[in-house]
Amino acid sequence: MTWAEFTTKDDGAVVAGLRAGNGPPVLLLHGGPGMGFDYLRDLADELAEENDVAWYQQRGLAPSAVEGPYTVATEVDDARRVLDALGWDKAYVVGHSWGGHLALHVAEGLPDRLFGALAVDPLGSVGDGRWPEFDEEMFRRTPEELRARARELDALTTEGAAGDELALEQMSIVWPAYFADPANAPPMPELRLASECSAQMGRSILAELPVLEAGLPLIRVPVGFVHGSLSPMPVAASTDAANRIPGAWVDVVDGAGHFLWVEAPGAVSASLRRLTAGLERPPG
Repeated sequence: MTWAEFTTKDDGAVVAGLRAGNGPPVLLLHGGPGMGFDYLRDLADELAEENDVAWYQQRGLAPSAVEGPYTVATEVDDARRVLDALGWDKAYVVGHSWGGHLALHVAEGLPDRLFGALAVDPLGSVGDGRWPEFDEEMFRRTPEELRARARELDALTTEGAAGDELALEQMSIVWPAYFADPANAPPMPELRLASECSAQMGRSILAELPVLEAGLPLIRVPVGFVHGSLSPMPVAASTDAANRIPGAWVDVVDGAGHFLWVEAPGAVSASLRRLTAGLERPPG
């Protein structure tokens, strides 16, 4: 797959990404927040087999702008700016983890720019988002001898006091816990983390949770969810939101963890196909 570079072209902070494929336009949002988008490459390749896919680095890390503000509102507006740069009046938006959560914000904030949204194993958006359940499950899956260090680093990262190196150490400790079978998880790829961006975004995400939840019943674009049955993120993080969005549905992938395209290749594409089949196919 050959990916072409693109950047925003307005007077705002630069947002840069890659584009490839043919078919319905799909904007792919990475997780984190504050994480490099590179970990999504295999999913981007998979989706680009049937779609015109654009994915970009959210601000905080190169090649996009490293400066803030790091807020949910800024990320929603950056998604709009990327759509403008691509010349897409409308597109499907697909997001993983925090990106799936962001996709719901985009569905609420930019309904006229979307054909639909697919949230892939997203952060929860109802009540406390089931984040405490997620955290405890991650630590439960982490070897006991490493648990205290993981908790210590998690607290520092949340407070914005960890720095990028310690944030990466924390991720390396808990990485296997994201998978259905932690003992046989694949090695962590080379990741990039912007710890200050992550901390500030975390505070913004929490502050905006009540607003997001209140807006879920008002979403009028088609919305789907796809969730791993054995993800540390509770399946209810998806079903809680789907039950509030008119016409929304949830595909649960048996035996898969948080990174569905790794443990169940093709599952995300199948859910996206379900979403795109629900509307008249836009020109590719």
